[in-house]
Amino acid sequence: MGTALVTGASAGLGLEFAWQLATARHDLVLVARDEERLQRLAAQLEAAAGVRAEVLAADLADRAQVERVAERLRQQERPVGLLVNNAGLGLNQRFVGGDLEREEAALDVMVRAVLVLSHAAAGSMAERGRGAILNVASVAALLASGTYSAHKAWVRSFTEGLAVELKGTGVTATVLCPGFTHTEFHERGRIDVSAYPEVAWLNAEDVVATALADVRRGAVISTPSLRYRTLSAVARLAPRSAVRAVGRYRKALEHDDEVG
Repeated sequence: MGTALVTGASAGLGLEFAWQLATARHDLVLVARDEERLQRLAAQLEAAAGVRAEVLAADLADRAQVERVAERLRQQERPVGLLVNNAGLGLNQRFVGGDLEREEAALDVMVRAVLVLSHAAAGSMAERGRGAILNVASVAALLASGTYSAHKAWVRSFTEGLAVELKGTGVTATVLCPGFTHTEFHERGRIDVSAYPEVAWLNAEDVVATALADVRRGAVISTPSLRYRTLSAVARLAPRSAVRAVGRYRKALEHDDEVG
């Protein structure tokens, strides 16, 4: 069934992607910072699903380590048929007066790594005439929620442009734009989401299943659930002044990516 490479595979949506892809009989390349956690996951996937799970520990805030992952994507003798750029982090800080090093690390993980890994995968896949790239953004890409929104807006716009460029090559590009999703992401980022009602939350299993179904059908934008598709439509049509007003009250409409 081919090999999928998943970044941020040790937790959150990345972990769910790993399990659903393994269940669908895809071999895996698991990427995150925590090698011990990845090794445990790889052993579980191999035992439960009978697939091959390769571990590639890397900190995607480090350009040299990103390049190691990119080199794996360029390998034609062990081709990767699906790249899932899922890794990310929640900052939970204001930009003005915030820690600039943390801002730069977030930019490196959620923008630069997506750029570098998509470039490596797209070139290799286009040469073979088949493959798919799935970049995880967020509904926050349409809002004014600080640098997280800016990063995810870049991912959304970049993926749409990549999809246009790849048309006719046999390779597709899809951007996943979930809303709040039940995982450990917000807890790990120390983000208080207690004010948000249960109806706002999505199930990680459903989000990933929708994303993979959209990849299979070649969709460019994947927004799980009717309520978030409706919210996205409203955000696109609303005056930007209204969107900015809402942004003052956000605390984090962030998807559940993990650097691992």
